[in-house]
Amino acid sequence: MSKERKERVNVVYSTNPDYRYEHDDTDNRDTLEPAKQKLTVRLDKKQRGGKKVTLVQGFIGSDDDLKNLGKILKTKCGVGGTAKDGEILIQGDFRDGIVEYLSKEGYKAKRGN
Repeated sequence: MSKERKERVNVVYSTNPDYRYEHDDTDNRDTLEPAKQKLTVRLDKKQRGGKKVTLVQGFIGSDDDLKNLGKILKTKCGVGGTAKDGEILIQGDFRDGIVEYLSKEGYKAKRGN
């Protein structure tokens, strides 16, 4: 199977000769260098059963780089979490530590509400 066929999205088969396949291009985004990233770190407890999570938002780049940064932050905080849809969720309130770490690594990180 060719690489082009694997990248097609939302189509199994089409009989229309003029049909244009959609391609999943979200993984091809270039990751900005840390100095150009503007990240917001805030606390969220909406729709989470009263539990607090620290959200890191504003990451621009590939999903792999987002997951790698999420893994580093989870390790530094010693807790679980996830990285998807351009944001990182860390279980618990670790805003100050995350902002401090991101600033040391060269990111422009600020603490949100």
